[in-house]
Amino acid sequence: MLDKLIRKKGGEPKTDNADRQLLDETAIPGHVAIIMDGNGRWAKKRSLPRIAGHHEGMKTVRKITREADRLGIKVLTLYAFSTENWKRPKPEVEFLMRLPEEFLGTYLPELVERNVRVRMIGDHEHLPPHTRRAITRAMDETAGNDGLILNFAMNYGSRAEITEAVRTIAKAVAEKRVKAEDIDESMITDALMTAELPEPDLLIRTSGEVRLSNFMLWQLAYTEFWFTDTLWPDFNEDRLQEAIGVYQARSRRYGGVDKEDTD
Repeated sequence: MLDKLIRKKGGEPKTDNADRQLLDETAIPGHVAIIMDGNGRWAKKRSLPRIAGHHEGMKTVRKITREADRLGIKVLTLYAFSTENWKRPKPEVEFLMRLPEEFLGTYLPELVERNVRVRMIGDHEHLPPHTRRAITRAMDETAGNDGLILNFAMNYGSRAEITEAVRTIAKAVAEKRVKAEDIDESMITDALMTAELPEPDLLIRTSGEVRLSNFMLWQLAYTEFWFTDTLWPDFNEDRLQEAIGVYQARSRRYGGVDKEDTD
C-alpha cells in the first residue's frame, strides 16, 4: 500500500534541471493540496528556533505557488494552520499568526500581477484581527483574478467543517426546506467550505509523516496521495514535478476497473 502512496526517501532535494520531470502537459492535476510539514524539524537540524523554520517555509510557499502557476495547476490548497495547532507554544502561535500578514504584505503585488486569486477555508472569526485583515485584503484585491486559486486552509479542521455542514443541512430539514430523504453526497459537498472548488486530484505531504491530520477528509475520498521525507522548507519545484509525475503514472479508476481489465 505504501509503495502505491510513494513515500520518497531523502534529505534536502536536488535543485538542478537534471532532476526535472518530463510531464504530460495535458494531464496536470487541476487541484493540488499540500500538507506543509517539517518546518520545526528543519530548524532543529540547524540549531535554529522553530520560528526560523516557519519563516523559511514561507519562502517555499512563494516558490511552489509560482511553479504551480507555471505548470497550469488551477487550485493550490495549502494547509497553513489547523484547529489543533492552537495547542502549540504561545510565542510560536503568535508568530504563525503574523506570517500571513508578512507573506501577503510582501508578495501580494506579485500575486495580483500573476493573476492569482487568494482564498481561504477555515474558521476566520477566531483568527487575530491582524491576520483576518491581511487575508481579507488579499482576497479583496485578487477577487477579480481568474488564474490560479491560492487557497489557504487557516484555522481549518475537517471534522469541524463536516460538523458545520451537517448542522446546516439539519436546520434546512427542520425548517422543511429540505426533505431528509433528499440528502445526498452532492448536498453535503455543497455545504462544505470548498463548495466552489473541485476536489483535490493530488495530495502531497512533506516531512515523512503519513497521515491526513484532519485535512479535507470528505474531499480527499478519491485523491491520489504522495508522501515525501523532504521537509517543507527544502521542498522545491523538482519535488513538485516529481509528485505530479507519479500522479500521471497512476490510473484513477474511482472504484471501477480499467477497460483492459474487463476484456
